[in-house]
Amino acid sequence: MKKKLSIVDIAQSLNVSKTTVSFILNGRAQEKRISPELVERVLKYVEEVGYKPNSLAKSLRTGKSNIIGLMVEDISNPFFASIARLIEDRAYKNGYKIIYCSTDNDTGKTKDLINMFRDRHVDGYIIAPPEGIEDDLNSLIKDGMPVVMFDRHLPQVNADYVEIDNLFSTYNATLHLIDKGYKNIAFITFASRQTQMVARVQGYKDALASKGLTPVIKEIVFNQDEDLIIGPIESFLKEHTGLDAVFFGTNHVGACGLKVISSLGIKVPEDLAVISFDDYDVFKLYKTPVTAIAQPIIDIADNVITVLLNKLNNPLSANKPQGVILKTELRIRDSSK
Repeated sequence: MKKKLSIVDIAQSLNVSKTTVSFILNGRAQEKRISPELVERVLKYVEEVGYKPNSLAKSLRTGKSNIIGLMVEDISNPFFASIARLIEDRAYKNGYKIIYCSTDNDTGKTKDLINMFRDRHVDGYIIAPPEGIEDDLNSLIKDGMPVVMFDRHLPQVNADYVEIDNLFSTYNATLHLIDKGYKNIAFITFASRQTQMVARVQGYKDALASKGLTPVIKEIVFNQDEDLIIGPIESFLKEHTGLDAVFFGTNHVGACGLKVISSLGIKVPEDLAVISFDDYDVFKLYKTPVTAIAQPIIDIADNVITVLLNKLNNPLSANKPQGVILKTELRIRDSSK
C-alpha cells in the first residue's frame, strides 16, 4: 500500500520547515511574510504529488472542521428530507458541509451518533431530539458547542429551538371538521412524550372540549416497519365503526392510514372525513385529495441554519437561547368537505 504523504514529507522534499509548509497550506503565508516564490514552489509540488491534508488533523490545529452534524428522526421522511436539503444548501454557501443521519427516535442510537460527531470535531449540532438525551446535549452546551433543536425541543435543555405552533394547528384543523358537521372525530398518532406530539394531541382535545365532544385517541408505537403501523390502524377502524372523521397526527401515520382506508373500502369523505398533519405529495395525489396541515419548510430550515450560523460566527455571544415558533397553513381539500 502506498504511503500517504504528510506535511513532514513535503517539507523534507523541498528542504523547508514543516511549519512553513503548514502556514502555506492553511492560507497564512502572507501573514507570516513567506515569499511568493516559496509559496508557488510549495503549492506546485503539492499539486504534483496529489497531497490531501488530513481533515481531522487540520481541525485539531485550527479548532474548526467546517462540518455541521444534522440529526433527524428519519432522513427518508419527506418532511425531514426537505428541511435537510435546504439546510445543506445554505450551510454550503457559508463554507460548511453537513453530515446527516437518522436517529429513529432511538435514545441509545442518538447518544452513539452524538459521540461520533464529537469524534469528528463537528462545529455545531442541529437535532430533532428524541427523549432521554438531555444530559448529552447539556454536556455539549457546557463544552461550548452550538446546539439548535428543531421540530421539537427538550424543556430541560437550555438551547435555541425552532418549531411550529403544534397546539393551534391541530385545534384549528379539528374545529374545521366540527364546523363541517363531523362529531365523532378520532385522532391517530404515534405514542410519544415529545413536545410537538403532546401539543398536537392537546390541540385536538381542546377543540373537542370547546364543543362538548368526546375525544377518541389511538396511539401507535413508532416503528420503521410499516406493517406494525398499518395493523393497529386497521384494528382501530374496524372496532370504531361509528367514526365520521379521522385526524392523523403525522404524515407517516397518515400515509399508512390511507392504505388501510382503501383496503377496507371506506369512502372519503362520504364514510369518513380525513385530515393529516404534514402535507406532502401523496395527500394531493390520493383519489380524494387529503386536507392537510402544511409546515413552513423553507422558513423552518432558514431559521434553523440562521440561528446556528449566528452562534458559530459569534461564539462569545451571551444571547439567551430562545424558541422560534412558526405558523402553519391548513390546506383544505376534498377529504374534509
